[in-house]
Amino acid sequence: MVEVDAAVRTATTPTAGAPGADSPHRVRIIDGALVCLARHGTVKTTVDDVARESGVSRATVYRAFPGGRDEILGAVVDTEMARLFSALGVRLGTAEDLTEALVGGIVESSVRLRDHAALHFLAEHEPGLILGHLAFADSDRLLATASRFAAPFLARWMPPPEAERVAEWAARIVLSYAIAPSDRTDPCDPVQAARLVTTFMLPGIDALLSAAAGPIDITPFRVSGPGPGGADPSA
Repeated sequence: MVEVDAAVRTATTPTAGAPGADSPHRVRIIDGALVCLARHGTVKTTVDDVARESGVSRATVYRAFPGGRDEILGAVVDTEMARLFSALGVRLGTAEDLTEALVGGIVESSVRLRDHAALHFLAEHEPGLILGHLAFADSDRLLATASRFAAPFLARWMPPPEAERVAEWAARIVLSYAIAPSDRTDPCDPVQAARLVTTFMLPGIDALLSAAAGPIDITPFRVSGPGPGGADPSA
């Protein structure tokens, strides 16, 4: 988890020697900006708003972020991505089999997206901003980043090229349900996510790996409790 923790530190602390690098208030300001974004969005959030919410002066904000509002917003995105990957890394790193890794990764990512107040406000009031990053080249970059991060964890059960493809598939599933929620499947629910993985993903992965040498451990991740309709996908 050292590499994951380093990602969070990198997002919240700029390169040594850069303006604002020695400010002890960066994380506090970033968290204050998140509250403002959840309340006002990007259009109406000002440096004064961020300073007031963070409990620091306007001058302190500019010392930490000489680029002002745009630099703060960029730091917010980098920090939230690093926090997501940090939590995701814990789930993937502690998984004991492929199914547990896929279920845990999908649930962790989906819950964090569902519960992100600022993201929800932007999706409702500034949809163009969100959708602009989820389409075409930006979408490809987002999926590539997610798959590069998750692939090494999945490579414990399959060759690296296949691990990257499966990681991208899982990322697409999370993204698709975040954009267009389904009444039939809630990826935030471990039982429903397990059913999704065991019913659809594992057979596809098995087919993908059918030509690979050696057995692949895809032991189903047992989730306690019945699923919708009384069915237990782990049974």
